[in-house]
Amino acid sequence: SSCLFTLPVRGSEGLYMVNGPPSFTESTAFQRDSGKNCKAVAFSKDGSLFAWCNGEKVNIVNVTNAELLCSFDLPKAVCLEFSPKNNVLATWQAYTTAKDGTAGVPNLQLHDVKTGKCLKSFIQKKMQNWCPCWADDESICARNVNNEVHFFENNNFNTITNKLHLQKVNDFVLSPGAQPTKVAVYVPGSKGAPSFVRLYQYPNFNGPQSALANKSFFKADKVTMLWNKKATAVLVIASTEVDKTGASYYGEQTLHYIATNGESAVVQLPKNGPIYDVVWNPNSVEFCAVYGFMPAKATVFNLKCDPVFDFGTGPRNAAYYSPHGHILVLAGFGNLRGQMEVWDVKNYKLISKPVASDSTYFAWCPDGEHIVTATCAPRLRVNNGYKIWHYTGSLLHSYEVPSNEEMWQVFWQPFLDGVFPAKAVKYQAVPSELPSAEPKPAQAYRPPALRNKPVTSSKLHEDEPPQNMKPPGSSDKPLSKTALKNQRKHEAKKAAKQEAKADANQEPAQSSASQNAPRSTVPAVTSGDPEVDKKIKNLKKKLKAIEQLKEQAAAGKQLEKNQLEKIQKETALLQELEDLELGL
Repeated sequence: SSCLFTLPVRGSEGLYMVNGPPSFTESTAFQRDSGKNCKAVAFSKDGSLFAWCNGEKVNIVNVTNAELLCSFDLPKAVCLEFSPKNNVLATWQAYTTAKDGTAGVPNLQLHDVKTGKCLKSFIQKKMQNWCPCWADDESICARNVNNEVHFFENNNFNTITNKLHLQKVNDFVLSPGAQPTKVAVYVPGSKGAPSFVRLYQYPNFNGPQSALANKSFFKADKVTMLWNKKATAVLVIASTEVDKTGASYYGEQTLHYIATNGESAVVQLPKNGPIYDVVWNPNSVEFCAVYGFMPAKATVFNLKCDPVFDFGTGPRNAAYYSPHGHILVLAGFGNLRGQMEVWDVKNYKLISKPVASDSTYFAWCPDGEHIVTATCAPRLRVNNGYKIWHYTGSLLHSYEVPSNEEMWQVFWQPFLDGVFPAKAVKYQAVPSELPSAEPKPAQAYRPPALRNKPVTSSKLHEDEPPQNMKPPGSSDKPLSKTALKNQRKHEAKKAAKQEAKADANQEPAQSSASQNAPRSTVPAVTSGDPEVDKKIKNLKKKLKAIEQLKEQAAAGKQLEKNQLEKIQKETALLQELEDLELGL
């Protein structure tokens, strides 16, 4: 089959286009721009137009035949973006004031793609959120100006048709899809007042009563708002810069759910620690969160914010749904080793586990079949290059730049939804010319004395296995209070058992000295089952440790987070001990 799409590659070797699968050759239609100064590139949303700036001009070409459509003299442009229906190209360059301190010239420009003329220029000092936001049909366009949101209609930028004015709008996101457009706004709290996120339907902005939904929270210095594709709900990740408990240098995060029907909730994440990633399934009825101190947990939730499937724990900090939403990749990039888990979401079965070490970038191809991973500068300066995979784990193509060169960016040409039909999920690895990219597993260091002895596994933590959270044949009916109570009891027991087991495996045999020490005079009660005795002994040991911690706390010692968590487990442990001693 002929190649349907391309990938632009930008770096010190210039800007060029690579044909996608199956050929992976350089595109002959697009003339390579060999300058080392290409600062920005952009496709239109449908992938038909491509723009780039090379330090002299901003050029727009038609992708199919690489015909130059227009060119602007903007040597300093560093950001580019097309409006959703290709009518406008927005460009941004750094804002500079004149030497005498008078205001600088407008640095954000909106150009008519068809005629090439400048429709409007604005002063936009910050690079963050520099680009105006359009509704998908371009009927409205909005930008944040001095903490209020200004709206324009039908690309007429000389008239502000509406303003959303709250005490201080820090950020806003327009909903995707068809009219009516909804707006999510974030207002940070000040002087003891909470921060809040509010959802409105354009243009009903009058007073708090007109909001569709509202959620306020205290812990927020920064907020990320994510609309689902159907525009029925927003997920809000609220983070503080510092974690007051000192447990994490990521600050503290909480995850909130807000629906346009007014419902809202805090998503309960069953493991403490940072929230690394949250993504909506394109089907809009489920989302996946990756969270918790390493090894991180990953869980899929439904719109009631109930867990549907739990992937257990593993070395991961990112999640990516395929464009059709039927495959989910969990990955560990950045400071992790690049392990990926590719899951069939419908059946929750693992498809493949490829490894892309040192990746700084991951993206699904719009065809829902292929994936690109890349190692780019400035994040990593060595071994720059990209790899193209099939989701079944096969590595199809790999390119590494020469050692003195850098690669800054690579990405897929986009396509509108529906261009590529969804296909059935395959489990069998597709054929490839390349050997699979299995890196050599790093061997754990073993001191010389142990080198010829059999390896005993000593894990710092037990990995949790994946588990389906929906009981088989369950309807989504809530459990009765008693059932819930029993279920919780059962889970607490199970967890305590697991803990005890993990601890039993972890703790080295007590040193011989303590074995010769006189035993306490309490006669040992034995149940006649050495396994049970061992558990009882372990539980007593844990409870004794908790006693000591409580004494320390009473004496005014500041306890660590994990120590406080230990104390909280006391009742569950006592219950378990009682059950064991009664022979339950």
